[in-house]
Amino acid sequence: MDTYVILRRGGWDSPEKLDQAAERSTEEGDKMSEDVRWIRSYVTDEGDGRVGTVCVYQATSPEAIREHSNAANLPCDEIVKVADTVIMREDPPAAAA
Repeated sequence: MDTYVILRRGGWDSPEKLDQAAERSTEEGDKMSEDVRWIRSYVTDEGDGRVGTVCVYQATSPEAIREHSNAANLPCDEIVKVADTVIMREDPPAAAA
């Protein structure tokens, strides 16, 4: 599997809707566990009351990520393959969305 970053810009009009989307994502991901693994997401403030995400996934292909997104009814604006990882510091503690 390769590592990918997925941009989901302004996909939800509230954190509650994002929570529902995360549940769908987990359910569909469990069905596709050989092809797609959700690693983490960062929730973005889109400045207009909506939230988006920057997600890190491992997957067999961008197509597998699109299939997962479609099955979970998630936006998928852009998929970028990660070439390398440089960790300078651990992620900070999670902030409330």
